[in-house]
Amino acid sequence: MKKIVLVLILSILLYGKSDTNLSKEKIFVIERESQSVAVIEDGKVKEHMQDMHNMNHGVMKFRDHDGYVISRDGYVIKFNPLTNQKEAEYKTSKSAIGFVIGKNFVAVANYDDKSVDILSRDLKPLQKIKTGSKNVGIKIYKNYLIFAQMDNDKVTVLKDENAGKKEPHFTLYKEFKVGKMPFDAMIQGDTYIVGFFLTKGFGVIDLDKMSYRQIKVTKEGNKPVLKIPHFGFWSLSKTKIFIPAVGDNRVLVYDKAFNFLKSITTKGLPVFTSLSPDKKYLAVTFSGKDFPFIQIIDTDSLKVIKTFEFPGKVLHVRWSNIKPHLYVSVNGTNEVAVIDTDRWTVTKEIKGIKRPSGIFIYEEK
Repeated sequence: MKKIVLVLILSILLYGKSDTNLSKEKIFVIERESQSVAVIEDGKVKEHMQDMHNMNHGVMKFRDHDGYVISRDGYVIKFNPLTNQKEAEYKTSKSAIGFVIGKNFVAVANYDDKSVDILSRDLKPLQKIKTGSKNVGIKIYKNYLIFAQMDNDKVTVLKDENAGKKEPHFTLYKEFKVGKMPFDAMIQGDTYIVGFFLTKGFGVIDLDKMSYRQIKVTKEGNKPVLKIPHFGFWSLSKTKIFIPAVGDNRVLVYDKAFNFLKSITTKGLPVFTSLSPDKKYLAVTFSGKDFPFIQIIDTDSLKVIKTFEFPGKVLHVRWSNIKPHLYVSVNGTNEVAVIDTDRWTVTKEIKGIKRPSGIFIYEEK
């Protein structure tokens, strides 16, 4: 009992609050060109998960005690994030772009064979829904599955007719005609937001009312934003929305009704914005000659408070939920840098990661 109390006291001293779950994080890093994933524990590379297929744009997600990875060449892989062992894999197409994990299914949006695959949590095929389009922006809301059809300018809503049962069965519920060439989407509460390549603005679907409207995004002088970047690059706090400007050295700031507030001048062309867990800070990465830099923005003052330069291209960042750390994927030097977010200093470089890109964290309770 005394040991438990001591650990809780140390947790409060280190992190400022009691964590009765005593979470421990395990870090998985996509090794972009090696068909592998590096596993980091306690600040060291413990192993490399091999035979993960084309990891050029590998994406990883967790649910319950399961981990899933989707490869660029259409494989979905299930693995155990505690043992790092592959448990199943299934190839849905030659090119898959996104996936979601439901309570009793995995849904994959495919590019090349123009379909959406519904799999069991063990990756057994249940349904293949043909759309005649590349499919993107796949999301879950209650017993609905929502995705955009890139070639058909539509958003499709499927309904699980077997909700609450062992296996899902999806049928067409509703479709919306939207802007030209939808390419990405995000979901916030009951709102599905879809962006377009060829329409200046984005679409919003109220998933409770099943209604659609289109919003025009403007910046200084009421000028239109010519292209909405991928929503994975957006950051949403309680009161503000941060969007990297396309082709401009600025991060654009809006209120929750998309009224323009301010543009923040940055070092280079911003690519990715990532909010800290407490929403107080925004990390920004760049492209081109400024690839090796990240900048930290204070979300209250809306000013850049720190600039870091690394010895290679920065492809991704990830904030820890349980430690004062920001992890930085430095692709050019095969390392993940660790920034202490209390002191804003680089405290460690974790070596031995082959061409790192995406960083994903599994929290062990």
